[in-house]
Amino acid sequence: MKSIEKAPKIIREAKSINHPIDFKWNGKIMEKLIDPAENHDKLELALTGISYKASLGLTAALLEWIYWRYKNHTESSHEMKQRIEALWCAVSNPEYTKPLVFDLNMNVSASGPIDGPLWVALMNVRMIDVLRRKGSYYLQSEIVGLALLARHISPKKKIFNKWLKSTLKQLNLLFPCRYAYDHLDSNNDVYNPSAEPVICRDFFFDPFYKYTIKSSEIAIKTFVARLDYEVNPFLCFPSENN
Repeated sequence: MKSIEKAPKIIREAKSINHPIDFKWNGKIMEKLIDPAENHDKLELALTGISYKASLGLTAALLEWIYWRYKNHTESSHEMKQRIEALWCAVSNPEYTKPLVFDLNMNVSASGPIDGPLWVALMNVRMIDVLRRKGSYYLQSEIVGLALLARHISPKKKIFNKWLKSTLKQLNLLFPCRYAYDHLDSNNDVYNPSAEPVICRDFFFDPFYKYTIKSSEIAIKTFVARLDYEVNPFLCFPSENN
């Protein structure tokens, strides 16, 4: 799975591609996804149990579920694809990425079942990226809203739920969080994830993939090497960030 040009089998099975936009959407639903209530403790607990790089990989994977759901419904999906590429690049080569800025002037349309979910997704990813760049220990908890959004818009929610449950179980087993929240002094503590093993897209979407540290390093290296740094506005060469 060397690129995002082909939809993963699990996403095709969930009928996410070319399916009509037929889910319920209104201001109340949008508000709950932007700021999830505290009744998702089980999901949040599972997320806080995984590593920093695994969290970034999961963010990219969840955004890809949303990308394929909207790919043939709006031209804005192309920008989402570019952000997915940048997230994967951030897993292995964060110095090659630019901030995933979005709607800084708050003038992007956020109404309706197309613009609304896209706004929620991209704003959510923007906040995750901000926390990543700050080295925040609390990055994982920000993924809750993105997971709930991907579930809400999925035509076959049972398939998505099964994928997410299985993925979180494997992430907690193979990519456990390397710090305890109870031992943090303050919200200003900075975490450096550079020593963590990398994770690749295959881990989330290839049912035949067998994880090893080496196989993951090779897979993410191959994926990143195929990215177009001149076309993607969220990628750069390290010198541009100096």
